[in-house]
Amino acid sequence: MSQRQMGGQPMIILGEDSQRMKDKDAQSHNISAARAVAESVRSTLGPKGMDKMLVSSLGDVTVTNDGVTILTEMDIDNPTAEMIVEVAEAQEDEAGDGTTTAVAIAGELLKNAEELLDQDIHPTAIIKGFDMAAKEAKSQINEIATSVDPDDEELLRKVAETSMTGKGAELNKELLSQLIVDAVDAVTVEAEDGSVVADLEFLNIETQTGSTVGNSELIEGGVVDKDPVHEGMPTDFDDADVLLLDNPIELDEADVDAQLSVDDPSQLQNFLDKEEEQLQELVDAIVDTGADVVFCQKGIDDMAQHYLAKEGILAIRRAKKSDIEFLREVLGANIVSDIRSASADDLGRGSIRRDESEGLFYVEGTGDESHGVTLLLRASTDHVVDELERGVTDALDVVSSTVADGRVLGGGGAPEVEVARRLRDYADGVEGREQLAVEAFADALELVPRTLAENAGLDSIDALVDLRAAHEDGDVSAGLNVFTGDVVDTLDAGVVEPAHAKTQAVSSAAEAANLVLKIDDIIAAGDLSTSGGDEGGAGGPGGAPGGMGGMGGGMGGMM
Repeated sequence: MSQRQMGGQPMIILGEDSQRMKDKDAQSHNISAARAVAESVRSTLGPKGMDKMLVSSLGDVTVTNDGVTILTEMDIDNPTAEMIVEVAEAQEDEAGDGTTTAVAIAGELLKNAEELLDQDIHPTAIIKGFDMAAKEAKSQINEIATSVDPDDEELLRKVAETSMTGKGAELNKELLSQLIVDAVDAVTVEAEDGSVVADLEFLNIETQTGSTVGNSELIEGGVVDKDPVHEGMPTDFDDADVLLLDNPIELDEADVDAQLSVDDPSQLQNFLDKEEEQLQELVDAIVDTGADVVFCQKGIDDMAQHYLAKEGILAIRRAKKSDIEFLREVLGANIVSDIRSASADDLGRGSIRRDESEGLFYVEGTGDESHGVTLLLRASTDHVVDELERGVTDALDVVSSTVADGRVLGGGGAPEVEVARRLRDYADGVEGREQLAVEAFADALELVPRTLAENAGLDSIDALVDLRAAHEDGDVSAGLNVFTGDVVDTLDAGVVEPAHAKTQAVSSAAEAANLVLKIDDIIAAGDLSTSGGDEGGAGGPGGAPGGMGGMGGGMGGMM
């Protein structure tokens, strides 16, 4: 409850159940919550990162080390923590990868900011310093980045392999990286201004269990995992006219409380005959378009299935909306909502092939307007194929981003150590207390190589000292080989990351940290627990707002 003295009497301005936290209490509270989130994903960073098992309230299990998946799947019930989750989501949307890096840096920035706050440095000075440091860091990243030719297939494969390292896709990264590069190449177009863009809208990902990852393949066209609606239908066409429907081939349902009164059996028969007649009309409308194949997003009446089979038309029902939309691109067709108004102009052209052993339809466009490829990922179980899909999706985003942006960096913590070194030089020329914030920003960036070393079971201090020495000697691409513990030139070693993902991670982390630091007052309508830990260290603040209990039974269990 908050009150203000007016004429000797307290003026109550908040409700009875409201709570308020001000100044350093509010800042410490927010920083602890944000750091708890960052701590929850740190152990997943790098080739030796560990996985998390997330169990939903319904008992669904997800096993992953993908930062954004972990944070979005967790049941987070804390406003500050949700701000950090937004960092991961923004990083995923903009760069496709680097979510763990962005969140970990944001947490470390806030940890370092708390130490500055304890030295009575005002939040505005820290915010200004962080903003200056972020701009300088992005400038330095651009300076040390190496240009890459969009046609340099070998380098793009290395980018894909680096993205997949440490994830479920790693064991077959040579095959998958080649598939990814080929897939991106298939959907890369040159824009009117001469720039190169990889349009992933024309790339579909399908998964199938019961096989090995090594059997994954890139297929021209689309794949539909459905069965024909009637066993008497043909399943293979060399050059078919295809109709795409997003409405059912059924009659409109009567109202729930509708009743039909009949005086004799002939009336009921007439009613049934009329229904059959209307279904026949719908099928006749399809036949009149000249369609050989129908993909329907909704249901198909049993009688309509019979009529379609008699006409020699292949029909597939309850196809996924995403499949229908992708087939529109593959076949150059229109998606039809009203069957009676469909015409031959709405049809697409393609070859249809049925693989009975896999239960899949392979659809390849044969018309001039057809384009699109499908990456068919295979694995043994649902959990394996789900994690494989997440790793491949990130790698696709990273490769397409590299093709569009045309710049790469060495990995293994090399860019972070180099930029931190340059930021410290930059800080010498910064006046006022902002200088300390710039130095704190540089320290935060070095969390990445330290965490890579920790997750690999190496000594993080020794690794950082060796990296700093290499960069002082002018080796800009000197990074950590987590498998041997040695400092190597990561560009030469094939550990390559897109520059765009790194600049986005720095931006996202700095903006999130500044957003949290700017808050000096928390006014909660309900209970506001303050029993969180003093530090956001291992185990996390069990009592951050709402007790952080909303985070899947407490954040402590996640770290």
